[in-house]
Amino acid sequence: MNNPTGMFALPARILHWLMAAMILAMLFIGVGMVASVSERHEWLLRIHKPLGIAILLLAVVRLAVRLRHPPPPLPADLPMLQKLAAHASHWLLYALMIAMPLVGWAMLSAGGYPVMLGASLRLPAILPASATAFAILRHLHGWLALLLLLTFLAHLGAALYHGLIRRDGVLASMVGGRR
Repeated sequence: MNNPTGMFALPARILHWLMAAMILAMLFIGVGMVASVSERHEWLLRIHKPLGIAILLLAVVRLAVRLRHPPPPLPADLPMLQKLAAHASHWLLYALMIAMPLVGWAMLSAGGYPVMLGASLRLPAILPASATAFAILRHLHGWLALLLLLTFLAHLGAALYHGLIRRDGVLASMVGGRR
């Protein structure tokens, strides 16, 4: 299905901006969690786990929306290297939005920690308890978070480049303006 309007589908735009806010909040919460040993640590952890699972679920929905409603084509005059970078970075973002929560869930499972989504909703462990796996996954979770932050910043930079410098309608297609 092609997108003749030159706009992202409304569900794609809603999910994009909702998840952008959630991911940005999650990155700040994650940094705050690892930088704090105060009482804030437990409070941030109680936010971090359900927010991560919400991001995972919404990423799956978002991927389904993208497959059902393909994005509008990039400008014809955009250099091929930039088109490749745009496509690669979008798929990397999808992979990270799915991998990060799964790695976090696996890490907690390996550490023997419960993944609570509220006072009574506990997710099952997806890995057996293992100190070695916990240590590896903890480092992997941190590195993936850094990669997510860098990819997020590159995506933001590209959006601003298209919106403020090229003014080619790419940013408008996600904001909801005319392309």
